[in-house]
Amino acid sequence: LEKMQSKYTHIFEPLTIKHMTLKNRIVMTPMGTNYGEQNGEMSFLHINYYEQRAKGGTGLLIVENASVDSPEGSNGTTQIRIDHDSYIPRLFKLSETVHKHGACIAIQINHAGASAQSARTNMQPVSASNIPSKAGGEIPRPLEKEEILRIVKKYGEAAKRAQIAGFDAVEIHAGHSYLLSQFLSPITNKRTDEFGGSPENRARFAKMVIEEVRAQVGPFFPIFVRISADEFLEGGNTLEDTLDYLQYFEKEVDVFDVSCGLNGSIQYQIDANYLEDGWRSYMAKAVKERYGKICITMGNIRDPQVAEDILERGDADLIGMGRGLIADPEWVNKVSFGDEKEIRKCISCNIGCAGNRIGVNRPIRCTINPAVNEGEGYKKLRVKKPCNVVVIGGGTAGLEAACTAAEVGCTTFLIEKKANLGGLAAEISKIPDKKRLSDFPNYLIHRASKLKNLFVFKNTEATIELVESLNPNIIVNATGSNPLLPPIKGLHENIDKEGGKVSSITNMINHITEYPEDLTGKKVVVIGGGAVGLDVVEFFAPRHADVSIVEMMPVIGNGIDPVSKVGAFTMMDQYGVQQLPNTALLEVKSDAFLVKMPDGEEKDLAFDYGFVCLGMRANAPILDALYNTFGHSGDVEIMNIGDSVRARRIIEGTTEGRNILEVLEKRDYL
Repeated sequence: LEKMQSKYTHIFEPLTIKHMTLKNRIVMTPMGTNYGEQNGEMSFLHINYYEQRAKGGTGLLIVENASVDSPEGSNGTTQIRIDHDSYIPRLFKLSETVHKHGACIAIQINHAGASAQSARTNMQPVSASNIPSKAGGEIPRPLEKEEILRIVKKYGEAAKRAQIAGFDAVEIHAGHSYLLSQFLSPITNKRTDEFGGSPENRARFAKMVIEEVRAQVGPFFPIFVRISADEFLEGGNTLEDTLDYLQYFEKEVDVFDVSCGLNGSIQYQIDANYLEDGWRSYMAKAVKERYGKICITMGNIRDPQVAEDILERGDADLIGMGRGLIADPEWVNKVSFGDEKEIRKCISCNIGCAGNRIGVNRPIRCTINPAVNEGEGYKKLRVKKPCNVVVIGGGTAGLEAACTAAEVGCTTFLIEKKANLGGLAAEISKIPDKKRLSDFPNYLIHRASKLKNLFVFKNTEATIELVESLNPNIIVNATGSNPLLPPIKGLHENIDKEGGKVSSITNMINHITEYPEDLTGKKVVVIGGGAVGLDVVEFFAPRHADVSIVEMMPVIGNGIDPVSKVGAFTMMDQYGVQQLPNTALLEVKSDAFLVKMPDGEEKDLAFDYGFVCLGMRANAPILDALYNTFGHSGDVEIMNIGDSVRARRIIEGTTEGRNILEVLEKRDYL
């Protein structure tokens, strides 16, 4: 322990802010979860979730935004509330639970403003002016001065409740397209009274809120303020603009939580996967240099060395981790005990977290952590009688099943026909912008390598004879998927031919290093507007190729998470990608796709590089034979998981892999 803490002396250096002392420099940043009760109270599931991260060694947890004025200011379907004394008892239970693990805890207080939705609140959203918080959003009504003064009081009362409920600090949200941010941003504030126009006027509301909070909590209680230091939108505040307006309210602020982005630039606010580890730290550094305040930075920070370097350079004083602690609540403990290879590093896919909550109103989950609430408690379980598990397929789903089974004591055999483990995730991660994805298969492979009762056969075809020879009690089929190639004229004749111009995603990845850096004047046509098609566009558009994307359905990017979607459309606009929805592929030629346009016209789209990305199809070559051989005995349980059920995402395969625990329990092995 001493050794690791001396390697990362800055991460493990305590920090005192007013009456609060943090044991290390890692802060869990506030993220909505949809774990609250319908009435706005903390649920016990919710308290559990925060407790896992406190147990994991995190220095400070900042609880997700609590509404200071519901329903008008509420954000999300089951947002927690702090606008009434009745919420204090459960919040106290939370702070008490977290404190027993040596962590400190703060809560973020917020009014959603124009980011509220009338479908949930039954009232028109409010804001500085009548400008939606994002393109196509609802038109809010501008607040009257009396209403502003009333909301200021609400923030103060909310902060006082936080103090009574045992929190160590309070954070005021003044970023990310919520109410205070809508007043601060020239994009959404067109007022002509004392709350609009000059930077000083736009900052007035925030200043009044901070002063009211200070008046209610007294001089020794730390106040954090979260800001969007650069809004990354045309006409929005730049970093320089923010450094200017902070002068009007920095006096009572103890810590600046230096974030960035608005709803329209959410790929910077909830970092896209291609953004480098710690890329935002220059913004915190600028605030720190100008005002000498303690600053938090965040932004895809997964690697302890990156965190240490930021602290050592003095860019920031605290390292914010959000999704990284959803993915691995034990991040701090693992770094502290020297188990860095054991860290389950977030891959910034934004599917289980932002995709679930912002996209479709579900509670958050995680692609790579199938037990966001429960933690790793299952590792204490043990099988009570011998159990042989045979897993066919060494992709992410198969690896999760194999590791989980071995961790509870099953004798486990993993059969993979290729030379490498990791499956499709390992392949896709060869695309430069997707390299972060490789962290997950690498983590699983490392986890598997440490299990003495897990035997891995690579370069091995799974046959019925081989499976029989291993005397299985449970068989897991996890054979993945293959590119979908429907019977379209010319497709099978032209795709993936040596020297040809038409490729599948697998063929593109196999030749990824051969494409020129500059493709000016070259035509690239991608058939299929789903996640894989967009990955191909993201690879070629920045190389200045003339890129078109064709999708039969009315929408490109249907079903992808909101962060990736905003990022993809911003990128396509930036590089002038031609988007062709409602367009069907009729025929594949050696250098052109014949398509049917929305108006019925048939035309050739010529290309230098053509890609067919029509999704993936389940591949389960041995499944029927497994059922025929073992399915009748009743002694052997057969599980089919991941893409071999139906081509889906990594998240479903990981969840189904971990579900082997349910089968072991059902069969009375645990």
